[in-house]
Amino acid sequence: MKIRDFGVEIWMNKYETRCELNLAETCVESLTVAELLEMAGRTDIEQQLLPLKLTYGEIEGSVRLRTLVADLYERQKLENIVITHGAIGANALVHQTLVEPGDRVISVLPTYQQHYSIPESFGADTQILKLTEKTGFLPDLEELQTLATPGTKLIAINNPNNPTGSLMDRAYLEKIVEIARACGAWILCDEVYRGTDQQGLTGMTASIADLYEKGISTGSMSKTYSLAGLRLGWIAAPSELIHSVSIHRDYNTISVGMLDDHFAAIALENKDKILERSHRITRTNLAILSQWVDAEPSISWIKPQSGTTALLKYDLPFSSEELCVRLLESTGVMLTPGSAMDMEGYLRIGYANSENILREGLNRISRFLRESIAPAA
Repeated sequence: MKIRDFGVEIWMNKYETRCELNLAETCVESLTVAELLEMAGRTDIEQQLLPLKLTYGEIEGSVRLRTLVADLYERQKLENIVITHGAIGANALVHQTLVEPGDRVISVLPTYQQHYSIPESFGADTQILKLTEKTGFLPDLEELQTLATPGTKLIAINNPNNPTGSLMDRAYLEKIVEIARACGAWILCDEVYRGTDQQGLTGMTASIADLYEKGISTGSMSKTYSLAGLRLGWIAAPSELIHSVSIHRDYNTISVGMLDDHFAAIALENKDKILERSHRITRTNLAILSQWVDAEPSISWIKPQSGTTALLKYDLPFSSEELCVRLLESTGVMLTPGSAMDMEGYLRIGYANSENILREGLNRISRFLRESIAPAA
């Protein structure tokens, strides 16, 4: 099986250890183990961990953790959840389980590249639904209906969207469900940023798994919960799909690590405190970024409604990769080029790092932009 290079991951692998200020980061600023345990009020962690015998653990994920994950949804139960190696493992498993050569798969773009490159590699009839400024980077429902021919196997969406920060509310998702139901398609919604909405106490919009009998939600501890180092995600879906996924999972996962499972459970038992911190960071920092964009004549955007990233359109005579390399080499600031996401002419910025890093990074980008514009003037 041949598959395209994974643009974003190759970019991150190449440059993230060489930058000074990482504004390509997509996670809400990572928690330390000490910070997590302080939130949980845990002083007995040694007593909990030291007696643990490091077996494979519960194969599908511990009952404790799967119950906590199910509680993130309105209608999901223990049998609707399986734990995976990050959301990246969850997404891959869903595609492996459902998609066969010749199947029609519809994926939005931009999104996480898994959702179109994996089905392409399987020989699927992969159709791209381009998100544009015209619809606020939301899927064009008329175009989706045209693409969703009878027998379509899968519609892959991303809500909140990476990299645009666009957000489909419950009513919008229900319209997509109507289209999927009419052609018999499954919907895979990558919801790894769920919980970072700019509005609302929980910061969470509805999940596709709760809205549709063939809805599949994937999530993880990485973005909203600031614990990417656990490498732990999940699938929430109908129990028959979970069973089919588990057959594939036996071949490439067996189980996640017992320590990952344990710390993820601690985090979800204290999710309100983590979400409060995440909202404070994302909402404060987006306001800072918004002021900066308003003051930069060569930058425009559709302001994010959720997530941790924004897609910036720029007006400079450079490719996005050339611009990002020049920026990194001259200022130490790292962004992600749109070309890594098949969106040339744009830059992705992550705004959920510490406020100090964001402010300093934006100041350096401003100086770089002024210096880049001056020669052309």
